[in-house]
Amino acid sequence: MIEYIKGELTELTPALATVEAGGVGYGLSISLNTFSTLQSGKWKEESGKKIVKLYVYEAIREDAHVLFGFVNKKEREMFLQLITVNGVGANTARMMLSGMSVSELCNAISTGNARLIQGIKGIGKMTAQRIIVDLKDKIVALGIADQTTPGPSYSGGEAAAVVKEEAVSALTMLGFSPAPTQKVVLQILQEQPDLPVEQVVKLALKQIK
Repeated sequence: MIEYIKGELTELTPALATVEAGGVGYGLSISLNTFSTLQSGKWKEESGKKIVKLYVYEAIREDAHVLFGFVNKKEREMFLQLITVNGVGANTARMMLSGMSVSELCNAISTGNARLIQGIKGIGKMTAQRIIVDLKDKIVALGIADQTTPGPSYSGGEAAAVVKEEAVSALTMLGFSPAPTQKVVLQILQEQPDLPVEQVVKLALKQIK
């Protein structure tokens, strides 16, 4: 079992972080919350290298071995709790943690706000209610609800084309088809051209059919 990976952050996209440790480059699937935190400077610089520590969940299937990375233990614990719910797989859990912060998700669960949870793509009424019933007491007992607000989203002067490319790439890695994804992303950027990529992805998650 891999508890965490600590090493140089060599590549970062809204859906994937590559961390080199011991001469091996590990590709870790990440949420937008982890991306935002890393993008905004959550690392230590050593000898000119960006050193990060990501907590890990290993998803071992017959056809794949996937590593999921989390910027802190509480995000990973929330992920682990979500995948215990019937109908919620690893990719759906990551999508939920991309559409909402841990604190927002905990608040929605603790207050029984199924409608807010349903706002996340792929989460229907029954699944939202099941998440609330299964996890309402657990998140309090485990202390996940004490999660502090995540670090600020980065802002910068990226060209809209770069933001579009990264947003489409992230959504494709989350399992959406490129054609409708690109259409939605373009529409969002036409209306709000200065949005950072993680905000574009969050809006797109609510709009893609």
